[in-house]
Amino acid sequence: MAASEAPCYLGWDFSTQQLKVIAIDEQLRVIYEDNIHFDKDLPEFGTHCGVHVHSDKLTVTSPVLMWVKALDMILEKMKSSGFNFSHVRAFSGAGQQHGSVYWKEGASQILKNLSPDLPLHQLLKACFSVSDSPVWMDSSTTTQCLSLEKAVGGAQHLANITGSRACERFTGNQIAKIYSQNPEVYAQTERISVVSSFAASLFLSAYAPIDYCDGSGMNLLQIRDKIWSTACLNACAPGLEEKLGPVVLSSSVLGSVSPYYIQRYGFSPDCKVVAFTGDNPASLAGMKLEEGDIAISLGTSDTLFLWIKEPTPALEGHVFCNPVDSQAYMALLCFKNGSLIRERIRDDCASGSWDEFSKALKCTVVGNNGNLGFYFDVIEITPEAVGIHRFNRDNNKVPDFPKEVEIRALIEGQFMAKRIHAEKLGYKIMPRTRIVATGGASYNKEILQVLSDVFSAPVYTIDTANSACLGCAYRAIHGLVAETSVSLVDVVKLAPEPRLVVTPTAGSDQLYEPLLKRYAELEQKVLYSPNSSILAKLQEKEKSKTSSRN
Repeated sequence: MAASEAPCYLGWDFSTQQLKVIAIDEQLRVIYEDNIHFDKDLPEFGTHCGVHVHSDKLTVTSPVLMWVKALDMILEKMKSSGFNFSHVRAFSGAGQQHGSVYWKEGASQILKNLSPDLPLHQLLKACFSVSDSPVWMDSSTTTQCLSLEKAVGGAQHLANITGSRACERFTGNQIAKIYSQNPEVYAQTERISVVSSFAASLFLSAYAPIDYCDGSGMNLLQIRDKIWSTACLNACAPGLEEKLGPVVLSSSVLGSVSPYYIQRYGFSPDCKVVAFTGDNPASLAGMKLEEGDIAISLGTSDTLFLWIKEPTPALEGHVFCNPVDSQAYMALLCFKNGSLIRERIRDDCASGSWDEFSKALKCTVVGNNGNLGFYFDVIEITPEAVGIHRFNRDNNKVPDFPKEVEIRALIEGQFMAKRIHAEKLGYKIMPRTRIVATGGASYNKEILQVLSDVFSAPVYTIDTANSACLGCAYRAIHGLVAETSVSLVDVVKLAPEPRLVVTPTAGSDQLYEPLLKRYAELEQKVLYSPNSSILAKLQEKEKSKTSSRN
């Protein structure tokens, strides 16, 4: 569908498995959507679910040039569809949080002198000192996390500074690993971007700054002062502040689109690029959250987040800067085992059919007759656990469940974990609480019914599952008026309200009360290590190395 001739705004999302774009008009109506699926549309890069999982099962990366070529492809698709780029007044975008891109010395000069006669991926193929970027699924930086926490006085002190204890996927620890293992590569790097600022750099043909929100997912930014933490930078790598560049407000206009896009695709020279941010902050902007709402994004990773006024960082969960209100914050819990494990259980237990999967949820009873399951194909963040663990109603571990029971155990377990860990961070489920769901699984009413029952709250959705894209399109409009003290809340007043999809099943609150308690107790039995600490994981890894040498 081609866009109309009226002014419009674009929102981009460089996510784990796809590059997505949305265009909205001045009434905030979606007038264009498109995507490039990395595995399907770019098979030459050999990714599975958008990533490369290395032999150690801990290192997970994505090819930088895959993202660049995806941008070439989606722009050509838009052009072929008749999309009129000259009517785009501004755009912003999002990137999967925590991933990092390493620009080689001299890349800035290549960026400045792009020929519109060639696609971007050909022009930039020599620009990266690391060809495969570490991404959020990576769990290989245990040593670096331990070192960072020690350098700043402990895990809680690091959380007080940066909003999170040391996290293996966070950018600072990934940078520290590259510096430690490949100091010559680090020395050859003139700029380090996160995925969002990398994407913005492509459109500017110059290095884009990192915004506060994505910067607060790096273990490097002082979230209250919104400046880089010298102690954290020094603990990760020398000269890091210069390689990272400045941090800016999420509503900042970074400049006009590069001449490359004006000449190759017909963008207006007046089209503005608003700071790109992380996919989770962008989703918060796209979901029109109100204070007290809970948002749950059901994607490759599942995330739970809400708007808070006063940050109280803990050893569990994260506090990020807020993309909507620079004086507020967003609290977030991230779960690695999201859609990929749902898809695997669908394939194993429902013949690869979502319809069969949904039927299994409908034909099994609320509470699953007391059968509980923990499903972690990769090491989970919250809780720190791995493997498949099934328990019957008597709390005895069992090797398998019937297929229908397996499906319900997976979905109930995923949502019980979210509620338990949300409440540990101080979240309160109140009578007026709404859950706003987005992401691929938000299209499945039966999955949302389980969510509603577990949280004992109504579940709403927005018209698009691409909330990060939509949020960035809203943010593009906001960027043009932010200096006039117009808030993003004012900007999105015309946007549709979230739509009620399901309400809790009668009596489910009483049924889940004891189940939630049981689930929390059983969770302690499946933790990765007895005290679930980074140190314990490091010790286990070292023990494994010693055994293999002997």
